[in-house]
Amino acid sequence: MTLEPGQSLADAVSEATDILRNAGVPSPRVDAELLADHLLNVGLGRLRAMMLGDAPAPEGYGALVAERASRVPLQHITGVAYFRYLELAVGPGVFVPRPETESVVQLVIDHVRGMAHPRIVDLGTGSGAIAGSVAHEVPGAEVHAVEFSPFAHAWAAKNLAPLGVRLVLGDLRNALPELNGTFDVVVSNPPYIPAEAVPNEPEVALHDPPEALYGGGADGMELPTAAAASAARLLRLGGYFVMEHAEVQAGWISDHLAGSGNWTGIRTHLDLNGKERATSALLADPGHSE
Repeated sequence: MTLEPGQSLADAVSEATDILRNAGVPSPRVDAELLADHLLNVGLGRLRAMMLGDAPAPEGYGALVAERASRVPLQHITGVAYFRYLELAVGPGVFVPRPETESVVQLVIDHVRGMAHPRIVDLGTGSGAIAGSVAHEVPGAEVHAVEFSPFAHAWAAKNLAPLGVRLVLGDLRNALPELNGTFDVVVSNPPYIPAEAVPNEPEVALHDPPEALYGGGADGMELPTAAAASAARLLRLGGYFVMEHAEVQAGWISDHLAGSGNWTGIRTHLDLNGKERATSALLADPGHSE
């Protein structure tokens, strides 16, 4: 099935929806509309009103639909990912932020509510989604972000510069040693997929950068473990650490944090889909016992 030139906008979007559905795209109607709006730039409300009349389909629409049908991520085609209140620039070389991560940001915001000038660092920031959202939504926060990949760092720099985030090109394992013991919050969504676990979605398997997916080691836990160790180094006593992970890793991470002796108040948090998406803890005094 291919789109024919000269179609009305309504017919083209309807046909594009069928094409994307047949290609296995998870949200075919929404993606068909967003691709049309990417060309027309009128907003979805106006787009849907135009579809009630005889407005023509925009030039080049069929090519974008074909690209999406080949499972190129929608965000790579449009160059934009929407995350909480932000429009983030994304493309090849950077992980496309997921809606599930928005709940991790909310945990940070809830924790620092009432603090005058919290100092927060995002380890492995990728596009800057977490750090940018915290900077945008927490007035007075001093937000730092660390990213290892030069490609992702370039995208993060574009997204974070207007928000005043202090971005560093570096490794989450050893970044910011000059700020050890000074942060109120360390947040991280590190790579955590096991080495042999190839993602099912072509958008992820073929287009998200491998260094943003695989956590190292057979179980994928090398980088999450490193993020926890860096958090223990960077936080002040009583500081808050929260990390995203796969649902199946929740128990392992809680046990690891408990076994390290660095943490107290360890909690697992559910995302909006009811999955165990994140674990948080408070940096304990070295002499504590539970």
